[in-house]
Amino acid sequence: MVGSIHPSDWSHLARIEPDNRLVVLARTIQARGPGSETALKDSAVKWARFGETCLGQALYRHRSIFRNAVEVPVWSHLELSYFRNIVPADAIRDLVVKEQPAEMRLLRAEILLTTPSAFILPQDWQGSAGRPEWHASLEYIDVQSAYLGEYRDIMRKYIGPAAAKLVRANKIGTFRAMETAAVLYRDPALNIDWNQIHLCEVEADGFTGFGPEFDAALHEVSPDGGFTSVFAGLERMRTIPRWTFNDPVVEADAAVGREGTAES
Repeated sequence: MVGSIHPSDWSHLARIEPDNRLVVLARTIQARGPGSETALKDSAVKWARFGETCLGQALYRHRSIFRNAVEVPVWSHLELSYFRNIVPADAIRDLVVKEQPAEMRLLRAEILLTTPSAFILPQDWQGSAGRPEWHASLEYIDVQSAYLGEYRDIMRKYIGPAAAKLVRANKIGTFRAMETAAVLYRDPALNIDWNQIHLCEVEADGFTGFGPEFDAALHEVSPDGGFTSVFAGLERMRTIPRWTFNDPVVEADAAVGREGTAES
């Protein structure tokens, strides 16, 4: 992945800003039977049933752990449902309140908001089907409450703009930073917590972290230096209890790329 950063032919990006932040209903799921993933997939492709404010759904299947700081079993799937402004009551009723199939155990349901200036994807995003070497990187991050404002400011000023350079150069597929606004349900047995989820498509083989790629990009956007300087501030603010690679099962989220402020 390391290399010089140059704009590609499809350099127009969508950047979600504070006045058009999306709302995401995220479900952490343990699928326990052979037909459970099929049921989840069938549900995700029928996202239009949630009305005109719904922009699509995506479903990811756990593949491997990149970094793990907790001794807790890994769940099988993460589902993201994207909405403008508000998650309709019907969606919460269907995906959270209603009794789920016996083969599917809901571990956590939460409302996420897009982090300002740090939710970036190509306007013509069609998923990662054309890049089989890409896997969905999912970072589950726990930021100390005292640092939430400062953390968001670092994401907005430095990490988001650097990530935009990497997305534009086709080094990564998207960079989607989301923060927990409310936890709707949490299984009492789920002994792990987070308040941020970061989604990014990367080449998992040989992946050692974002350091080299972000270092080059951060030197262009940060007067304070590159990766070491900016991330030194992050280390005291947050932990990463879990970081996994995942296979995309459904990526019916193309409309999300058409929502944001255009960048060129």
